[in-house]
Amino acid sequence: MTLQLEPREKEGILILDVKGPLSVGPAVAALRETLHANLAKGRKNVILNLAQTDFIDSTGLGALVMCFTVLRRSGGRLVLLNLNRRHLELLVLTKLSTVFEIFDDEQQAVNSFFPNRRIRRFDILDFIERRRQEQD
Repeated sequence: MTLQLEPREKEGILILDVKGPLSVGPAVAALRETLHANLAKGRKNVILNLAQTDFIDSTGLGALVMCFTVLRRSGGRLVLLNLNRRHLELLVLTKLSTVFEIFDDEQQAVNSFFPNRRIRRFDILDFIERRRQEQD
């Protein structure tokens, strides 16, 4: 399956629905091109919705770091949304969970871009514990 990036907007925030594996090959180039095209339009606050991304390899992880860095340098932010357990374990293992802002609720992710709105931070340990209980 090839990577598909479906852009949409909510309250002025760009949400990229990522569908398919984020791995070595054209997927990373597509993500980079989409990011730069949106930056050229002035969209520097981005939510990557990874709900339909089942696989992220080291190249895909590097692409996420690249997106984070490019957006931050342009005065924007990158937020990750709807990561599965494997994604979270990868971020914890690489210590990138301390770099990325992570949410499991789209409205909370959007709210994080507005300083006057209250948000509920995503708790990785709580998420993993809930998933373990669901499997038992």
